[in-house]
Amino acid sequence: MASSEQIVQQYWQAAHRRDWAGFAALLDENVVYEVPQTRERIRGRNHYLDFNITFPGDWQLRVDRVIGNAQQAVSRITFFVDGTSCEGISFFTLQHGRITHILDYWPEPYDPPYRHTAHIERY
Repeated sequence: MASSEQIVQQYWQAAHRRDWAGFAALLDENVVYEVPQTRERIRGRNHYLDFNITFPGDWQLRVDRVIGNAQQAVSRITFFVDGTSCEGISFFTLQHGRITHILDYWPEPYDPPYRHTAHIERY
């Protein structure tokens, strides 16, 4: 079985390539994704997949670092969209080789971009 660091590296690589099938395969069916700054929460693999597919702009990302242990990992990425960049820190929880929870932190509060999806809760 792959380590938590390897799974998170694969997650980011799949996202960067827009390999949505490969991306989804790394997620638990009941994955929960949260962004404290925007108070967004997405529950479930298919909803989280839709959330990512509908992210606007011509975005790219670079993985700067991933560290982890048996069931947790943390990544720092640089996210590029529409001529700007920002760094994000993501905390991952994994079970049985799949990602079950993601907590995403970005450097400053911001309003989330509009998406054509109904699967986002605001809290």
